[in-house]
Amino acid sequence: MDKTLQSKYQNAQRQGKNMKIRTANFEDADLLVDFNQAMALETEGKRLNPDILKSGVTAVFQDEKKGFYVVAESADQIVGGLMVTFERSDWRNAWFWWIQSVYILPEFRGKGLYRGLYQFVQQKAEAQGDVCGFRLYVEKENVSAQKVYEKLGMAKSHYLMYEAESKQKSRNP
Repeated sequence: MDKTLQSKYQNAQRQGKNMKIRTANFEDADLLVDFNQAMALETEGKRLNPDILKSGVTAVFQDEKKGFYVVAESADQIVGGLMVTFERSDWRNAWFWWIQSVYILPEFRGKGLYRGLYQFVQQKAEAQGDVCGFRLYVEKENVSAQKVYEKLGMAKSHYLMYEAESKQKSRNP
């Protein structure tokens, strides 16, 4: 992780386990960009173009149809977050919520933080009333994350994921 990001939140780590989960707001965008950058480097060894990444994160705050972010705070410092996007299921006449961009500062992992984020998302979905389930994808090698998801009641899908880039490719490598 970037040393600036790490030192910025060492104080939050010392403050203990009092976590607050909330829907993110536009003021959180820069930190969510940092989290996405750290996650891309950690999971895929990629350094993303910061301008494109910032535009991508900002777009979610500017258009609620694109999704929303949820963050976890400790000692008034954000220490983790995720994004939720939407997929319509005609089979179920309801929405799947895709959990994406999950990032928790390394020193806060293993403390139940993702559980809190996920439960917050579940409660929001229940309040909305037309959400039929939750989906996410995880790196095949990230066994520790897979165990967390399974512990919270998620199961491997029988679907395989395929992808192809459009002719108008992403502007990040």
